[in-house]
Amino acid sequence: MENETVKKQVVFSAIQPSGTITLGNYLGAIRNWVRMQDDYHCLYALADLHTITVRQDPAVMRQNILNAYASVMACGIDVDKAPFFIQSHNPNHSQIAWILDCYTQFGELSRMTQFKDKSLRHADNINAGLFTYPALMAGDILLYQADKVPVGADQKQHIELTRDIAMRFNQLYGNVFRIPEGFIPKDGARVMSLQNPTAKMSKSDENINGCVLLTDPDTVILKKFRRAVTDSEMKVRYAPGKDGINNLMSIYSAVTGLSFEQIERDFDGKGYGDFKTAVGEAVIAELSPIRKRYEELLKDRGYIEECYSKSDAFAYRLSSRTIDKAMKKIGFILPKK
Repeated sequence: MENETVKKQVVFSAIQPSGTITLGNYLGAIRNWVRMQDDYHCLYALADLHTITVRQDPAVMRQNILNAYASVMACGIDVDKAPFFIQSHNPNHSQIAWILDCYTQFGELSRMTQFKDKSLRHADNINAGLFTYPALMAGDILLYQADKVPVGADQKQHIELTRDIAMRFNQLYGNVFRIPEGFIPKDGARVMSLQNPTAKMSKSDENINGCVLLTDPDTVILKKFRRAVTDSEMKVRYAPGKDGINNLMSIYSAVTGLSFEQIERDFDGKGYGDFKTAVGEAVIAELSPIRKRYEELLKDRGYIEECYSKSDAFAYRLSSRTIDKAMKKIGFILPKK
């Protein structure tokens, strides 16, 4: 794995372990993780440290970490090509977070929109970690000298802050951190709620029919799509104001590879009922093999532990180079190894 760092650009990405992943997570991010494994030197993380900005039930959190790891693996991650590690298993992440806290301005953090949003949703627990976690996120990326970071449109602000922090540090101490670039993969679909198509699909959706999980049985998936919100026009076409149909067309296009124009031709003269069923069946065909693999992985705890242990060790070795260089530049005396 280490030889590839010289030959290919480094890609880093992470996902929080909130249990099994959604169709939105899969189409928007994880599927692209799998596709990038051969073209880049990829490192992927289960960002469990980020989850505790919100209070967690310990037993539920442990199970969520295991479930999320198995979910991502089931989608096709090969840890020999793309190490997939658990963030909290590498103490370098916590250490770089504190260092970068000291090179991140209060005003920069106070402008972060996610802090404002989460503060409103968790008004009873506006903790310091919630405020400073963008520095931890920056450290996650900079530790591995990432060239590229695949992001959604809502994460651009975090990449910009990461770049600002890295450039500030480099101006003081020389070329320590590589300046990463955020990019939105061309085939990364933005999947919206099936019940509120103006909002992203999320497990926290109050209406359970709005979110499709990778673990949902086929019958449940089909039922959720048949109940999806549409409009009164009853014509399958992509157009402004048709949020429900636009979302369904985006999903159908993502899993079948068909263009919007072809979808419109295929369903010309057909009603929404036919289209919803077709989308549901296409999603089932995509997710069923993943669900089967997920269930197999959960029965083999030893294999899961082997995969993350191997990835953890690689991530620690690689990130230690960066943390040691940063510490030395600042003026710390490094411990003897």
